[in-house]
Amino acid sequence: MGALVRHCDSEREDGNLACVSLGTGMKCLPTNKIPEANGNILHDWHAEVLALRAFNRFLLDEIIASLTPPYIPSEYLLPRPLDDQTPTDPQPFKLDPTLQIHMYCSEAPCGDASMELVMSAQEDATPWTSAPQTIPSPPEDATQDSILSSPAVELSASSSAPPTILRGRSHFSHLGAIRLKPSRPDAPPTLSKSCTDKITLTQCTSLLSSLASLLVSPKNAYLTSLVLPQSQYVETACTRAFSPAGRMSGVTSKLQSTWIGGHAFIPFTVQPTTREFAYSRRSVLPNEKAVPCNISAVSTSRFQESLIGGVLQGRKQMDPRGASKISRQGMWKAVLQVAGVVGVPVLKDVLEGKRYADVKGAAVLEGRRRVKEDVRGVLKGWVRNTGDEGWGLHEKTE
Repeated sequence: MGALVRHCDSEREDGNLACVSLGTGMKCLPTNKIPEANGNILHDWHAEVLALRAFNRFLLDEIIASLTPPYIPSEYLLPRPLDDQTPTDPQPFKLDPTLQIHMYCSEAPCGDASMELVMSAQEDATPWTSAPQTIPSPPEDATQDSILSSPAVELSASSSAPPTILRGRSHFSHLGAIRLKPSRPDAPPTLSKSCTDKITLTQCTSLLSSLASLLVSPKNAYLTSLVLPQSQYVETACTRAFSPAGRMSGVTSKLQSTWIGGHAFIPFTVQPTTREFAYSRRSVLPNEKAVPCNISAVSTSRFQESLIGGVLQGRKQMDPRGASKISRQGMWKAVLQVAGVVGVPVLKDVLEGKRYADVKGAAVLEGRRRVKEDVRGVLKGWVRNTGDEGWGLHEKTE
């Protein structure tokens, strides 16, 4: 389970925590299904990713509620005065600066932050001495098919450089690498990055998605802390995976000096807690067996959804009516609704009558794209999960 909570400044309230988004889930969309998604199917429904996407949808719903009758002001967002908006930071809203955002994960995020736990769970935890079979870093114009069908490249066992990208939990003793989902070697391949990698990136891009960042400034939208159960917390793993002392050491002040639009490297702290999620795998009795579930759940104070296969439970995967509120289609529609009400011409021009690829490539998002490219370069081997950008909201999807 992943959850995002906010913490109110003690001068405003009593400092209590309030859960604003929650997600449960453990699967992702195979690469061969990505071109058929048409913005309707989620690519990744691991719990942490669902919680992050639900947080973005929660912010959009807060804006919509404040702009439509009965015009309920948001406890979390503030309108920005015109003199606070700039060409590189033009969003009409911002998060209340007195808030802090914390994320709780009931399990260590898949990927680099959980490798020591994977090792300790083996009958023989001796690090592997053989070199891993890795996916080579592809050129920018490479297609998914060419990446997945390319022969594996074997790194020299004596090389001091970490592997560039690894599948799931394979070669678990090789640390500091980008890892792909899923963890099971017999599952269909994907190019979805691990939850560790995705959470790491938010320290620079903010928690906001591309679409939400058209309306909300990223300046205050960074995690304060990541909270893990004590049983899932390995200090050396978290330091390596997330911190400036680990693989993010290449995000220097010089690199950040080129960033615009309120972006910066804002590291979060990782905090252990003795409280366990009541339904974690550690709650299973010795004579019982934990069985993976294909149902995911998404919840905010404004909506709840049950999902199977990245779409609403009860709908076929290719049925447009099965699109979640946190799907690309659902998020784009929500942002377009807000843009029409607030009357920001540049946003309306960006969002209306174009394909999703045009929105992602809009000039107003250039600053965010620069940050992502820089951080991906530092992490090395980040392969984009492309193939679901050619659709438009006004097209009929089969």
